[in-house]
Amino acid sequence: MIAFHSGEQLLLCRSDFLKVNAQLPQGMKGLRMKAKTITKATLNTPASATKAKPAGVAKAATKRVAKKTIVKSSASSPVAVTGPAIIKRTEPKIINMALQGGGAHGAFGWGVMDKFLEDGRVQVEGLSGTSAGSMNAVVYAYGMLKGNDGARQAMHDFWKAISDAGQKFAPKKMPWDIGMSQKENPLQDMMKSMMSILSPYQMNPMNYNPLKEVLEQQVDFEELERSKKTKLFICATNVRTGKVKIFHTPEVTSATVLASACLPQVFQAVEINGEHYWDGGYMGNPVLYPLFYYTDSRDVVILHINPIERPGPPTTSADIANRLNEITFNSSLIKELRSVYFVQQLLDNGWIKDEHRDKLKYVLIHSVRADNAMSDLSSASKMSSDWAFLTMLRDRGRALATEWLQHNFDHLGVRSTVDLKREFL
Repeated sequence: MIAFHSGEQLLLCRSDFLKVNAQLPQGMKGLRMKAKTITKATLNTPASATKAKPAGVAKAATKRVAKKTIVKSSASSPVAVTGPAIIKRTEPKIINMALQGGGAHGAFGWGVMDKFLEDGRVQVEGLSGTSAGSMNAVVYAYGMLKGNDGARQAMHDFWKAISDAGQKFAPKKMPWDIGMSQKENPLQDMMKSMMSILSPYQMNPMNYNPLKEVLEQQVDFEELERSKKTKLFICATNVRTGKVKIFHTPEVTSATVLASACLPQVFQAVEINGEHYWDGGYMGNPVLYPLFYYTDSRDVVILHINPIERPGPPTTSADIANRLNEITFNSSLIKELRSVYFVQQLLDNGWIKDEHRDKLKYVLIHSVRADNAMSDLSSASKMSSDWAFLTMLRDRGRALATEWLQHNFDHLGVRSTVDLKREFL
């Protein structure tokens, strides 16, 4: 599910730059990012929040600091800012999010986003999503038409509908449905064997996809199309060209989301405007570059579903297949992050002539990594729709998001919290 987006996607040529620049708000013309002092937030949790504030949130909202603050600039090396300042914040920090896919494991992403919504200190400007990540993105954006509480409810209702739809095909509880949902099971082994012999055109000639009904019941795509509250970038793979296709908010329909989640071994290719599409993960899981070009925020929070690292080599057939799947579905993202690091180096080291610096955007990268939280799960569990399993994943996501906010919130808008060189080079 992945492809390499070269530095050309980050380094705009003059024609591309003029085109993109014309679409941006006045304050972002030229993509020149000005350094500014980032102050610590006054932590305001919405009155609708039902959970207690994270540790440290209830402390005094204002205080004086006199220590040095390091601020990143797109036009120069880090700038040292000194002097006392009154720290007070009433507005949420604006971020972009990039959401990986992973079947039922997308419920982990639901949990992360649910915690972000409950916390209330961040606001999402743009969402890039692939496969299950595209579903989370669309449902989130639609729910946000009614605010944070609306988004939380919409995501809960969507995943409950997914679970209910799944039970129609497996109404009888089996031993692996809950307690063994993380493991391989005989039924899934049989299905895999059948899919290796028969294509979805043979196994499912009527091309029935239960996800279509769930999406159209849970999301009013006509209303979503008219919304400008959240920018959507849904990734799919063009079967004919092998290139990535990004569907922007006005183009997002149930068909585009199904295309983004179309595993070719399971579903027939989705036809849109005469072109056929497969799962977006083959070319970008998720794609980052639209968040650089079409949003104002420099902060990109990547929600990883597929573990990047696992200890030791796999030894069983199932574990080998699972690890190969994870590596494949992470590869394009890793390549794109290397491109981001390349551009950061150009800017940090003054390797770009002054007349060209305003054509680049210094992007701050953050990661919510599920390596540990998802380490006990295999690819088999991506097919589970059991509600107990999905809510367990949600709770794991919420727990990780709580920890992540405690350690990284203050760095949003200031610096990257991912060492791209150490992690991906």
